[in-house]
Amino acid sequence: MTRRAKAIGLISGGLDSTLALALVKAQGVEVKAVNFYTGFCITETQRRKGGRPDGSVPRNEALRAAADVEVDVEYVDVSGREYLDMLVTPRYGYGKNANPCVDCRVFMMRKAKEIMEREGADFVFTGEVLGQRPKSQRRDTLRVIERDSGLDGRLLRPLSAKLLKPTIPEQEGLIDRERLGDISGRSRHRQMALAEELGIADWPQPAGGCCYLTDESFARKFFDVLDARVAAGGERRIEQDDVVLLSTGRHFRLSPRAKLIVGRSEVENALLDNYLEGRARLEVPGIPGPVALVEGAPTWEERQLASRIVARYGKARDLPEAEVEWREEGGSERYAVAPFDDEAALEKLRV
Repeated sequence: MTRRAKAIGLISGGLDSTLALALVKAQGVEVKAVNFYTGFCITETQRRKGGRPDGSVPRNEALRAAADVEVDVEYVDVSGREYLDMLVTPRYGYGKNANPCVDCRVFMMRKAKEIMEREGADFVFTGEVLGQRPKSQRRDTLRVIERDSGLDGRLLRPLSAKLLKPTIPEQEGLIDRERLGDISGRSRHRQMALAEELGIADWPQPAGGCCYLTDESFARKFFDVLDARVAAGGERRIEQDDVVLLSTGRHFRLSPRAKLIVGRSEVENALLDNYLEGRARLEVPGIPGPVALVEGAPTWEERQLASRIVARYGKARDLPEAEVEWREEGGSERYAVAPFDDEAALEKLRV
C-alpha cells in the first residue's frame, strides 16, 4: 500500500453491499457509505407510510449495515424531477417490468462520482456481482455503467474484482486485488460463506430486490399513468405524488380521463387524505369502509361507477343502496347507488 486510500461505497443494506463494505474496510481503506433513496424502495416506502399491512415497521437496512461494519453513512434523497425524468425515458430501456436498471445505476454512479470528488476520495465501490442480475450485472452492462457515469477505472466491484479488468486503485496499490473476490452468478452460497468468515450475521434474506419498479403489479400502474396522460393529450410524465399513490390502494381505470384509488386499510385511508389536492375524495359516511380518491375529470356516468365501486368495499357492500359522499374543490355532493356486484366487470377495470 502506497498510502491510505479513501472510498465511497454504495450500500443498500443487503448482503452483497454489506460484504463489499467489509472487504474494502478490512484493507485499511477509509470508507464512507452512501445510500440513495429513489422513492421506489419497498421497505423505505413502507416505513414512511407507517408500516407493513401486518402492522410491523421494517428497519432501514442500509443504516443497520453501516452501523454493523462501523462506517459513516450518508443518506441521499434523489427522488426528485431529474430521477423521475430518467424513469420515463431510459436510454437503455426497461427490464421485465418498469425497471430501467442500467439507467438507474448510471444515474446513481454519477451522483456517487460527485460525492467522491467532493470528499476527495479515490474510488467508488458497489456490491454488484458479475452475472447475478440479467440486465444490469452482465459484463457488458457493468462496463456501460462505468463508462457512462464518468467513473472509468474508478468503479470497483469487490466481490467480483478478480473476474474484471483491474481498476486504477488496484493498479496504484491502494487496494490489494488478491484480497478481493471472484464471485459470479445468481447463487448466494459463496456470499453466505464469506459473511460467516467475516463475522457478519445480521443481514436480510435475499428476496429479489427492494424496488417497486421490478414488481409486475406496480409496473402496470406505472405505465397506466403514462399512457392515460398521453391519451388525454398531456405529457408523458410521472410526478412525486404518483410514486406514493402507485403503491397505495386498489387502482381502477374508469377511462383515459379518470382513475379511482380505493384504500385497503386504515393506514392507507389516512395516507390518501394527505393527497386531496386536485382530486375528489369519496367515502360512505357513517359506515366503516375505505377512503377513495378520483383523479382526472370523470363524466357523470363515471362518477356513478366510482361511487358504486367504493360502496362495494367495506360494510356498505351488503346494503341494497348506499350514499357515497364526494368532496372536491368547490363543494360536496352525495350519490345514492347500489354497491357494485359484478366481479368480472370489476376485474376488467382493475389496473
